[in-house]
Amino acid sequence: MVERMIFEFATAGRVLFGPGRSAELAGVVAELGSRALVCTGSDPARHADLLTRLTLPHMVASVDREPTVEAARSLTAQARGFGADVVVAIGGGSPLDLGKAVAALLANEGDPLDYLEVIGRGEALTRPAVPTVAVPTTAGTGSEVTANAVLRSPEDGVKASLRSPYLLPRVALVDPMLTVGCPPSVTASSGLDALTQCLEPFVSVRANPVTDAFAREGLRRAGQSLRTAYADGSDVDARGDMMLCSLLGGLALANAKLGTVHGFASAIGGLADVPHGLACATLLVPVTEANIRALRTREAGNPVLGRYAQAAALLTGVADAAEAHLLDWLRETVERLDVPRLAEYGVRPEDADVIVTRTAAASSTQGNPVKLTADELHAALASAY
Repeated sequence: MVERMIFEFATAGRVLFGPGRSAELAGVVAELGSRALVCTGSDPARHADLLTRLTLPHMVASVDREPTVEAARSLTAQARGFGADVVVAIGGGSPLDLGKAVAALLANEGDPLDYLEVIGRGEALTRPAVPTVAVPTTAGTGSEVTANAVLRSPEDGVKASLRSPYLLPRVALVDPMLTVGCPPSVTASSGLDALTQCLEPFVSVRANPVTDAFAREGLRRAGQSLRTAYADGSDVDARGDMMLCSLLGGLALANAKLGTVHGFASAIGGLADVPHGLACATLLVPVTEANIRALRTREAGNPVLGRYAQAAALLTGVADAAEAHLLDWLRETVERLDVPRLAEYGVRPEDADVIVTRTAAASSTQGNPVKLTADELHAALASAY
């Protein structure tokens, strides 16, 4: 299709990938600034080897769950008082998103609500963020190469994004060895999130030849290694495949949008304390099934059905696989990875109307290959409880 040849592409300034490359962190940071804010997960001691190598003055801040608007506001003030001129974000999606948000706010006057979508004024950032070095330690979000940062607003019951090319990290330092210690539950949810972030851009209404190439390779890597990485976390080759899947998914989603799985994840995460990756893992099968059924019923000639078949072949390794094989493989994988249900995290049936309404309006949902009805969204959500 001609319109698929009109696109733009943006990513981090540099991507350094490979086992052991995290040892380069100190030198990379020293080239970018003189005083660093370091954002980590709940246990900074996990990254002591990296932090002790930093030669410049630095302050460390930890985040134990998805970051809030207030956390970004408070940490920006602290970092400004410290004189931070470079940000290092080490961990999963939460510290990476918080680090990216603070880096942008350090360079742009005002409050987070000036720039946040949905709950804020949505003003454009006018200045590049201070340099950010993103060091993922889970193979899931791809946040090291995306141009947005998600913040929770508990008082509003929503999650919203800062979104600008200025949020792209200056350097993405991606070392698969940093994921070897991830527990199986994190490997499962982050890995299924990474897979979803390859599948949804591949069938997105904004897919293009560049993102297709990333998505295809990411799906192939997930097919050959997701189950192995979960079963044997010490398998370095499997860990490397999933880290690459996550990176490729980030490159794809940042330039081709996502879909209704992520629309649901955003809506659910604003209402209940459900980790983003877990929400994606629970909705992956129901939404994919709903999309395929809707396309067959309403748009039988839509070429996206062929893309779902291609995804099936990439994940299963079966050249002539069809959409049904995709659903079978996804169901079996979710079962093998022991993904919990939404009810275990406090999502209630009485929340369904709000979740469905917010999902339909979510930015991610606008990339879905077919518009699902409210009844179809309700059915998908119900099967994930």
